Amino acid sequence: MKEVPMWTITENKDWAYLETRFDWIKRMENVPQDAIYHAEGNVAIHTKMVLEALMAQPAYQQLLAQEQEILWAAALLHDVEKYSTTVIEPDGRITSNGHARKGAMTARQILYREAPASFTVREQVVSLVRYHGLPLWVFEKLDPAKALTIASMEVNTQWLALLARADVLGRICTDQDEMLYKIDCFEAFCREQSCWGTARNFATNEAKMYYMQHENAYSDYVPFEQPGAEVILMSGLPGAGKNTYIQKHYPDLPVVSLDDIRVARAISPTDKSGNGMVIQEAKEQARVFLRKQKSFIWNATDITRQMRLQLVELFITYKAAVKIIYVEVPYRELLKQNRNREAAIPDIVLERLIDKLEVPALWEVHEVSYSVAEVI
Repeated sequence: MKEVPMWTITENKDWAYLETRFDWIKRMENVPQDAIYHAEGNVAIHTKMVLEALMAQPAYQQLLAQEQEILWAAALLHDVEKYSTTVIEPDGRITSNGHARKGAMTARQILYREAPASFTVREQVVSLVRYHGLPLWVFEKLDPAKALTIASMEVNTQWLALLARADVLGRICTDQDEMLYKIDCFEAFCREQSCWGTARNFATNEAKMYYMQHENAYSDYVPFEQPGAEVILMSGLPGAGKNTYIQKHYPDLPVVSLDDIRVARAISPTDKSGNGMVIQEAKEQARVFLRKQKSFIWNATDITRQMRLQLVELFITYKAAVKIIYVEVPYRELLKQNRNREAAIPDIVLERLIDKLEVPALWEVHEVSYSVAEVI
């Protein structure tokens, strides 16, 4: 078996080099932070301090080399979108609401296009960026246990605590001890909820979905009712190979295809009003199968969580089990495959879709399968 080389976002970790290598690092110097929480100064100063604090932690030093690289990259990227979300309020306070969510999207784009990583490595970095503030704020959520459960199915919570601790140690503030105590409480909560360094486990897929869809549900509850049919929801960028996957693995299963409807109605993929009609027609086709409790495939890009959750709600209303199959190929292969397909879309449109990509998470549906061609 061929040995997989260790991935790193960069071999040269000197800050001066990083500023010349990545534009998104250079601009950190110009992003101010609130002096109450970050008396050390701008985002660049903070990020350098976080990297130093991370590497100084004994728990980090005990990780495998590839695990260290994942966490190092996450620390480097954790505030990457503060530049676009930072606002100086009328009273002089500085905020950056939403920087973690937006930063996760940017991290995915960087590690897909600019510094290609394997799917597993990339999505761990992305999730660490997305949830890096959770250890400090989990108990302020409406349902802390559910928020933690969801996060555990996307990110290694043990690594998350390491990153959060480095984030706190890598700043100058008056409430550092209080924040470190919150991280200790986060670890205790993870252990109590059986998701310290591992995803929260459920007895069945039906139990998982019941918990996700009902308020005040117990995570150990196993519903008696079983789904009557299965809907396979394809997800992936145009040109990733969804049609090929279906033909290979499900040649006999009926397919509701948005592309087929567009072709039949002579509607362009970029026609927004036309696409609305396409989706409605596809949903009507789906309802026919759902009423008959007949399994089928829903074949569309479905690259955003909002679109997938809308569809999942429809399918589950009819008591169906839902399985997402996410298909991905490396960036350059994607561009090539899209150009060679009959229903090719312009490169500029494909790039916009890459910017919107949200990889399906395990908590979204009954089951998620990833068919990923890795970077060679």
